[in-house]
Amino acid sequence: MDMSELIDPFARLIEDVCTPAAIREIEQGGDSSAMWNAFVESGFLDALVAEEFGGAGLSLEDAAPLIALLGRHAVPLPVGDTMIARALLAAAGVEVPEGPIAIATGAGAVPFAAVASHILSGTADAPVLTAAKIDPTGVPHDVDAHVAGLDGAALRPIAAVLRAQLISGAAGRVMEMTVAYANERVQFGKPIGKQQAVQQQLSVLAEQAVAARIAAAIGARSGLQPKPADAAIAKHGASLAAGQVAAIAHAVHGAIGISEEYDLQLLTRRLHGWRLADGSESYWAGLLGELRLAAAASPTADFIRGA
Repeated sequence: MDMSELIDPFARLIEDVCTPAAIREIEQGGDSSAMWNAFVESGFLDALVAEEFGGAGLSLEDAAPLIALLGRHAVPLPVGDTMIARALLAAAGVEVPEGPIAIATGAGAVPFAAVASHILSGTADAPVLTAAKIDPTGVPHDVDAHVAGLDGAALRPIAAVLRAQLISGAAGRVMEMTVAYANERVQFGKPIGKQQAVQQQLSVLAEQAVAARIAAAIGARSGLQPKPADAAIAKHGASLAAGQVAAIAHAVHGAIGISEEYDLQLLTRRLHGWRLADGSESYWAGLLGELRLAAAASPTADFIRGA
């Protein structure tokens, strides 16, 4: 299948229903049903569901560009979570609800839990679905929330890969916005993008955006039950990039970048949230170190090739 046949319609759908105004309305507690129903009716929520259960049967690697688009447009609903949840639930023979599903792994606030109707925990082979009972984070306009009493630690690798994909999409968009702003903003008679110091920062920003994309691709290669090393590489690399991308973007934009009316903060707030969700770069660096020590008899080059 030509993936553009899936990516292009999905991109148009997001652009139509997920405008900055619509994002702000949902973040302020507005009705999200119209946006959610558009995703339900599109059929994309079953992209990862096996064909034998009525889905499209895409691999996570094939669906990765779709998930990255969700990050690119700061979609304020758990569309990626639900795609994964529906695939796991269908494979386990559990009835799949129509509403949005957030994945809780027991590591920090749960992304999109405040706008989810159900929470997924348990394991990939034995997923557990419960009605969403959440505690708000207290952060204004936050669609994340705390969820207590559920054991979803076994889902942390797939959730980490999902966040890496979202980060990669958002980082790419932030890079484009920042480069465009630097080329448009004139100071001392020339665009600030012509200044050597700014050019260097833009180079680092582009480097980190690409690093996030490569890390996310590594995570997606082993499917819905990713290898621990793949998940660790993906989330460590993407989370590390997220902080640098957000910092450089705001440095280049200056005061306008943090204003509520400007769209940059819709993306950079997500970058910081996804960076911490399901284990930050420190957590995954520790796990990757444990895996390396467990294979101490193997040369480092062999460990890297096998990871």
